[in-house]
Amino acid sequence: MSTTLNLAARITPGLAGRAAFALFVRPVGRPRLRSDEAALMAEAVRGRLTVDGIPVTTYRWGEGDRPVLAVHGWTSRASRLAGFIEALRAQGHTVVSFDAPGHGESGGRATTIRRQREIIRQLHARHGDFSAVVAHSFGVLATFFTLRDGIGADRIVAVGGVADFDYLLAGFRRMLRVGPGVERALRAYVQDRLFPDEPDVWPRFDARHRPEQVPAQILLVHDIDDDVAAPDQSRGIAAAYGDRARLIETKGLGHRRILADPEVIATAVEFLAEAAPIAR
Repeated sequence: MSTTLNLAARITPGLAGRAAFALFVRPVGRPRLRSDEAALMAEAVRGRLTVDGIPVTTYRWGEGDRPVLAVHGWTSRASRLAGFIEALRAQGHTVVSFDAPGHGESGGRATTIRRQREIIRQLHARHGDFSAVVAHSFGVLATFFTLRDGIGADRIVAVGGVADFDYLLAGFRRMLRVGPGVERALRAYVQDRLFPDEPDVWPRFDARHRPEQVPAQILLVHDIDDDVAAPDQSRGIAAAYGDRARLIETKGLGHRRILADPEVIATAVEFLAEAAPIAR
């Protein structure tokens, strides 16, 4: 495949861009609901919205205003944030979440950051400003990208976050062993097909871009043994946001076990409790 893509990028870059994009946006597998997540998910009020003709499953726990939004990562699902959701509910928060297209209980086979943005926009239209966002992995990048569009959130908890689109592309190139020509073709396809009316979109694919546009308080939690998102990704966000960001680094939890760590969850909930009183 790498040879084919590299050759196509030289001869028919449009075709190469389309083929690379199809691989780039499709998660590998669809994780199933775990037994220890089932009870929480059964208690959720399920909803449905549509993005690009794809049915998206949403979840809500509680009836309060200014809910906490939970955004899962790549090849994941909302239920993987069960520990955070349960702890937030215990503190009286309302929580809303969703399975991205190609993930969990939602339809489709692929998702994009544009689709993520549209889902969050629709949830914002339905629920109003969020008191906070708890996001993991690719969900962190999608969160910062979306919050620049006038969607309010007082606080952000970013766990094992990806900070920029370039990092994802570099990983994609390493995985498929393709050259810069394939990357150029992929970028051209993304610009032409996903963001034809947003020529300045590329800098906004970076969580560190213009931090004044995301005026939230931020807690970053990242494991130094994370083999999916390098710790430098969160360190860069912390540096960009200065006094508004606090970085906690763990060890031995990796990219996924960190989501179930009791100390990480407790620290996140404590951080969110420092915000304005919960609306009831």
